[in-house]
Amino acid sequence: MNSKLILATLLLPVALFAAELPKEIPLWPKGAPGSDGKTEKELHVKNAAGDVTSVSRIHNPSLTPYLPAKDKANGCAVLVIPGGGHRVLAIQHEGYNVGEWLRERGIAAFVLKHRLARETNSTYQIEVESLADTQRAMRLIRSRAAEWNVDPSRLGAMGFSAGGELAWLVSLRNDDGLADAKDAVEKLGCMPAFQALIYPGRSATILPVKGVPPAFLCAGYGDRQDIAEGLAEAYLRFKKAGVPAELHMYSNAGHGFGLRASNKGPHAAWPERFVEWLDVRGMLSATKP
Repeated sequence: MNSKLILATLLLPVALFAAELPKEIPLWPKGAPGSDGKTEKELHVKNAAGDVTSVSRIHNPSLTPYLPAKDKANGCAVLVIPGGGHRVLAIQHEGYNVGEWLRERGIAAFVLKHRLARETNSTYQIEVESLADTQRAMRLIRSRAAEWNVDPSRLGAMGFSAGGELAWLVSLRNDDGLADAKDAVEKLGCMPAFQALIYPGRSATILPVKGVPPAFLCAGYGDRQDIAEGLAEAYLRFKKAGVPAELHMYSNAGHGFGLRASNKGPHAAWPERFVEWLDVRGMLSATKP
């Protein structure tokens, strides 16, 4: 075999993988409300391998879908919201890696790029544009549920750090759809069936009320006091409100562990615990217990 053929053979799997990478879907094809006139290009930071690890300057929010094969899909779906202090999105280990991992287990995942309220010179607000992007993402997924083999009643939200704040906000502030909306997507509800809050920001502000979605809570003992202790206290508030919740606090972890190949120890298995929790909640089957 000559050298050119050998090289072509080695590169073939890479080319096939690149062709299969999910494409982003804009939340608002004609532009996001509140982003009129903002034409600044997104800033992508890449690692040595060329993978995008963080994103900022987002003015056209989008979803990146990770869809399991039809014969593997179980109907459950998760909106995945990366963190980054509302300044950037740590989109690799709190987004794309999570999407790929869930897809391999039959769960559809959708990684959200939302507008950032705390980056330099931002005109956006967490509880306005960032929350609107999250709500819109939930509606958009439901609008294409049949196409994507998703059960709309088994769509939840997972957020990391600042993304956890948004996952909580959409769990608290939602609706069944806007009946008089001209946009068909807006007619659909944005309430998650469950919420997964992974070392969420502003944990002390999580004040559950009866009727909010069941919660999977996860953090590291070595995280900041407001997150580690705040989430433990939030768990007790979920219980007091009568909202089913499960808490995992890992003694060997700090902040931002996400899903990385380099994670070692018990905290590396948090995604497995999450899927077990989904199973117990009846989210992995069309027939709920």
